[in-house]
Amino acid sequence: MQSKNERILLGGGCFWCTQAIFDMLKGVVKTTPGYAGGHTKNPTYEQVCSGDTGHAEVTLVEYDPKSVSLEKILEIFFKMHDPTSLNRQGADFGTQYRSIILYTTESQKEIAKEFIKKEQPEYGQPIVTELVKLDKFYPAEEYHQKYFEKNPYQGYCTFVIKPKVSRIEKDFKRDLN
Repeated sequence: MQSKNERILLGGGCFWCTQAIFDMLKGVVKTTPGYAGGHTKNPTYEQVCSGDTGHAEVTLVEYDPKSVSLEKILEIFFKMHDPTSLNRQGADFGTQYRSIILYTTESQKEIAKEFIKKEQPEYGQPIVTELVKLDKFYPAEEYHQKYFEKNPYQGYCTFVIKPKVSRIEKDFKRDLN
């Protein structure tokens, strides 16, 4: 019997990074970068970058819960970005780069809430990751899909994404494809 896949959306800075990392994880069936958590319908990248839409850059992570736990997904998510940094990841700043988990089930909400509570003592500052129910997800424009895979030598990819990917590859080797 085939298991039912679940979907959760994660935002921790640029969605190119998040997608590149979760594409490597065993049990992740599909990733899609896009926008969520705001008020503007069908936003464009330029609109989201303005900071006026309320949306965050997020990656929809579709996963098989029989192959990878939500706890493992959250562990990697917290290692790939700074969950104590308000509206900023590295040089990327603005509400569109906030740390956010958009859950699709009450079970995910409870697991994420417990995970954050358990992780808080590991950090010197409060975790500012938002935990909110997904309302609407808008996939990003086609040129954002699989950006790192398609543009590995582009400057941002070389200097920002590749070091994050390398760190996750080192720390989570057995969990990756």
